[in-house]
Amino acid sequence: MPVRRLLLAIFMLVFTIAVSASVTEKILQIPLIEVGGLWVKAMHTASSRLAGFLTFTPDLTSPWTYARAAILAWLGYALWAFFWRPLNRVRKLGDVGYVAEGSFTTKETANFIQRRKKNGEELPPFYPNGWFGLMESFCLKKGESQALNMLGMELVIYRGQNNRVYVLDPYCPHNGGHLGVGGRVVGNCLECPFHAWTFRGEDGKCVSIPYMDKSAKIPSSAKVKSHIVTELNGWIYLWHHAEGLEPNWSVPEIEEIATGQWTYRGRTEHHINCHIEEIPENGADLVHLGQVHGPIFAAGVDLRTMWSTFWSFAQHHWSADWSPCPEPDGHIGEVKLKHALALFGRMFPGLDLDVTAKQIGPGIVYLYFESVLGPGVYLQHVTPMGPLHQKVTHNIYVNTYIVPPVAKFYMLGEALMVERDIMIWNNKQYVRRPLYVASKEDKLVKKHREWYSQFYSKLDKPVLRKDNTLDF
Repeated sequence: MPVRRLLLAIFMLVFTIAVSASVTEKILQIPLIEVGGLWVKAMHTASSRLAGFLTFTPDLTSPWTYARAAILAWLGYALWAFFWRPLNRVRKLGDVGYVAEGSFTTKETANFIQRRKKNGEELPPFYPNGWFGLMESFCLKKGESQALNMLGMELVIYRGQNNRVYVLDPYCPHNGGHLGVGGRVVGNCLECPFHAWTFRGEDGKCVSIPYMDKSAKIPSSAKVKSHIVTELNGWIYLWHHAEGLEPNWSVPEIEEIATGQWTYRGRTEHHINCHIEEIPENGADLVHLGQVHGPIFAAGVDLRTMWSTFWSFAQHHWSADWSPCPEPDGHIGEVKLKHALALFGRMFPGLDLDVTAKQIGPGIVYLYFESVLGPGVYLQHVTPMGPLHQKVTHNIYVNTYIVPPVAKFYMLGEALMVERDIMIWNNKQYVRRPLYVASKEDKLVKKHREWYSQFYSKLDKPVLRKDNTLDF
C-alpha cells in the first residue's frame, strides 16, 4: 500500500536521524571500513537505550516517577491529537485578511474599510433564495435548543426526542419570551421559559398552556412560524426564500457519506467581510487561480509576501472550466479543476489532484477530488450571518486509505488557500457592472453572474446599517 510505504520511509528517516546523533564528527576522520562498525555500535546503543526506557522498573516512592509519567502521557496525547484528531481550524472576523493601517487596531481598520465600501443599490440582495447550511449535525444534541441569528432572521433551532430537527421563530406570542434562551425541549415540542407555553415543531402551533382554564381552547393565533429544514451529509439545512415560496430543488445526498464509506477528518471555519456572491464567483474566475494560488501554500496567506523568492522553487499549476448544468439542474454549476505541483521546474504527477466542484444553489459546494491515495470530498457551506458577513465552513471526508495525518494536510492546504482569498474579499468592494475585457476568462465570470442572479428576488432590496460598520 502507498500509505504503508510512506509511513515506513518516515520511520526509517526518523530512526536514521536518531542514530546519527550518537555518531560524532570523528566519522569523517577514520577509514571507511570502520564506519560500518561505528554505525552498528550506534544502532546497538540506541536500541539498548530504547529497550531500557520501555522496560525500566519505576520507583513508585519517587515523585519524579509520576512527574515523568505525566509528561510522557501529555506528550503522547499531544502527538496523537496533532496527527490523528480531526482538524478544527476557526478564524473569526479580523483574525486573517486585514492589514492594520498605521497605529489603528485590526477592528478599527476593518471598520474603516467597511465604511469605504459602496452599498445600497450597488449591491444585490444580501440573502439569496435557496438552501443554507445552519450548522453541522454534531453541534445539536437530542433535547437541545439554541438561538441563531443568520440570513437576516432571529431563529431557534432544537432537536426533538424523535431526533428530528425543527427551526422556529423565537419569540413567544404570549409575552415575548425567547424560546432559544432557556427554552426546554419537551418531547418533540419546545416550551417557552417564561410561562411554559409549548409549541409544536412541525407547524409552530401552541399545544399546551398549563395554567389556562380547562374549558377554554388555545387560540388559533397562538403559534410561531415554523421553517423548512432538512438534515443530510452531516449538516442541518434551512430553506430561505424572500417571498416565502416553497423549495423547488433539494440538497443532494452524498452516498459515500451516508453509507460510511468516507470518514470525517476535520473542519475549518472562516468569517469573511464581503457580499455572499463574491465567494462562489471564484469558481468561475480562472485568472485568479494563478495570481492568488500560484505560490506554494507554505509561502503563507499574506499576498504581500507570498511571492518571496525563498519559495520560488515550488509552484502550483491550475487549469479549470466552469459551466451551468442543464435543467432540471439549472440551480447547479460545475467546475472541472486540475491541480499540479512543480518542484524545481519538474512536475510530480503523484501530487496531482483532479477536482469536480458542484455549486448547488447560492451557498453549498461539493468539491470531489481524486488523489493518488484515493478519493474524497470537501463540503463548503457559505452562510450569511449579516449583510456583509459570511461564515464559510469546510468539512473533509475521505476514504479509509487516506490516513488522518494526510487528510489533515489536505484540509490545512485548502484552508491556507481560502485565507489568501479572504485577504482579497475583506478588502475589495462589490462592483455591480465590472469592466470586462474581450477574453474567454471574463466571459466566464459574466456568465456565472448571470447564472447566480436566478437566486435573487426582485422585490428583495438590500438595506445596510446607517453607520455601515461591522460587529465583532
